[in-house]
Parts: sequence; C-alpha cells; structure tokens
Amino acid sequence: MTVPNRRMAPGVKPDLTYHQTDKTPDTRPDAASASYARQAEETAKTTGRNAGSGAPPSEKATQRHAGTTAPASYRLWAYGVAFTFALAMLGWGLAQMPGFNRAGPLACAIGVAVAYRHFRGYPEPLRAGIRFSSKTLLRLAIVLFGLKLNIDVVLNEGLGLLVRDAATIAFAIALTVWIGKRLKADSALTLLVGIGTGICGAAAIAAVSPIINAKDEDTAIGAGMIALVGTLFAVAYTLLLPLLPLTPDQYGAWSGVSLHEIAHVALAAEPGGPNALATGLLAKLGRVFLLVPLCLLLIGWKKRSGTFQSGTKVEFPWFMVGFIAMSVIGSYVLGDYIPVTASVLDGVSLVTTVLLSMAMVGLGLNVNLKQLRTKALKPLLAMTVTSVLLSVLTYLTI
Repeated sequence: MTVPNRRMAPGVKPDLTYHQTDKTPDTRPDAASASYARQAEETAKTTGRNAGSGAPPSEKATQRHAGTTAPASYRLWAYGVAFTFALAMLGWGLAQMPGFNRAGPLACAIGVAVAYRHFRGYPEPLRAGIRFSSKTLLRLAIVLFGLKLNIDVVLNEGLGLLVRDAATIAFAIALTVWIGKRLKADSALTLLVGIGTGICGAAAIAAVSPIINAKDEDTAIGAGMIALVGTLFAVAYTLLLPLLPLTPDQYGAWSGVSLHEIAHVALAAEPGGPNALATGLLAKLGRVFLLVPLCLLLIGWKKRSGTFQSGTKVEFPWFMVGFIAMSVIGSYVLGDYIPVTASVLDGVSLVTTVLLSMAMVGLGLNVNLKQLRTKALKPLLAMTVTSVLLSVLTYLTI
C-alpha cells in the first residue's frame, strides 16, 4: 500500500475536511446550512416549550437567572454575618485566657479580626454581611444599650458634654491638618483622619468622603487607620483603668470625649461598669450628632469654592435618637409601668455585648497593616500625635 503524498501543488487550496478540529471554522456551505438548520430546530423546540407561559425564551432565562442569583447573594450575606459571629466567639474564648482577660472580649474580638485580615486577607465574597455587622449591628447594639442609661444623666450632663464635644472636634481637625502640613503629608487623607479622630471614626470618614471628593483608596486607608489607632488607645484605656483615680462617670466621659469610634468607646468604657459605659456613649453620641452640622459646613465651603457635587446626601444618625428613646423607656417605663425581671435585662445585656463583638470584628477586618507602610505613615503620625494630646488634655480637664 502506497502512502499518499501530502504535499500540495502551488495554488491548490487545502481540503478542510481533513484534520478539522473544533477551533477550525467549517467553511463548507452545506455544513453551514446544516448547522443553521439544527439551531433553528432547537429554537423551535425551546419556543414550543415556553409557548404555554407566553414568555419569550430570553425573558424566561432572565427569570431563571434572577431566581438563582438572589438566593446566592442572600447566602453570602448570611455567611458574612455568621463569619463575624464566629470570629467574635473566638475573641470571647481568647478573653478567658490569662493576660487576655485584662483586655476583655471586645478587644480580643477585634484583635482576632485584624490578625485574620493580615494573614488571610479580606474575605471579599462576604463583604455585604461583614458591613452589616460593622454598621447595622453596631447601631442596633447602641440602641439596645440605651436601656441601661439613666435619663437623669442626660439631663444633668448632656449639655456640658456637648460643648466639650464641639471643642474636641475643632481641636482634633485643626491640629491634625496643621501637623500634616508640617510633615508634608497627603492633604486629603490627613483631613479625613482628622475628621475621623474628632467625630466618630470610620463613620465620619465615610460621611464626608463624597463631600470633599476623596478617593476610595483614601477612604479605606483612613478607616483602617482609625480602626487601628482607636483600638490601641481603647485597649490602653482598659489597662490604665485600675491605676487612674477616676469615678465611673469621669472615666466614661474621658473615653467618650477622646476616643475615635463608638465601638472603641464601648470597648474602653465597658470595664468601668454600666455608669461609665452609659456616660461614655452619651459623650460619644454628642460628637456623632455634631457630624451633621460639620457636613453642612463642609458642603457650604465646597459650594463656595465651586467643587461640591450636587446630589450628595448627608445621612442623619437616627440610631442616636433610638439610643435616647430607649434610655427614656428604661428610665421611666420599664419597672414603673411594664414589669421586667432582672434575668430579661441580663439577657438583653448579653445580646448587646454579642452584637458589639460582631461589630468589632467587622471593624477589625477593615484594618490593612500593609497599606500603612506607604502613603499613610505621615497622616498616621499626625493622627497619633493629635490623639495623644487629645487624650491627655481631656484627662486633665475632665
């Protein structure tokens, strides 16, 4: 048998029926017609199956896609919330060990979260659930904690704390920006961390970022810096508590006026007892309340300079209203008109602490230690100096 010669004479086109693969197009007219016929037949079958419903195939496919995507997103959201709960429970377990029990479960929970972010990275698919824990659950916990606040503290101390809060905001922003200019730090990032230090941490940064047209990267780095420095200060407060000659109300006011996040105030003030925590949250919520006037001032400044984008919204901190409302209910309704046992109140307190721990985890997962080595070092130094001076001055004048 003779093997045919595969060489071709010049000008002769190859026969595509030989050595045809899936990636090689079939250029024969009869094959193309057959392929088109098969596609038309499949389309007719699909149309026949969908004829009873009256919906085109594309619409049915869209409905099926929407029906499968929505449950998947809900599952990832639930996994994110469960993830923060799991890390919070790890923090609680760590807080039972000698040495770590000085810091408490909230500090241990946020420490576990920071360590996880550093070594394992941010669990991006779970972001929605994590953000729910760090924002919504935190505000829910603050509202529930209002049950522990005696409204007489609000009436007697609230106005004085609000004046002190206004002075704190002005001092923190002005000093941070001034130090940043001296260090030739990034101006936008320095302003963000100054506002976060003076008001309410990452929430304030997120609120003012669209107003001052900050970059998303600066917003994320600023929130991480606030979370890191605020956590270190809050843990230091808990360690200094036994050594300081302060009453619970004084310690709570010191924490609420000088610390960064609401979660940091809760972390530092909780070891001082219910009165310290209530006073600390009251002082901190006064700073949160002043976020809205500050945003309005920034909007006016940006409009005057012609750089404000219309349509930007300033969110009112409604959870603060819930906190005050629950404090009124706890002070004048529960016990007097609605009988409540101590075990029920203890259960609410436990739930509140669990929610706070989950919020700590969500906050800690925002801390990216690697980002602090680049553009954040000088703004970080400016914010740290401001935080130290703010803490010392508040302590001396409390």
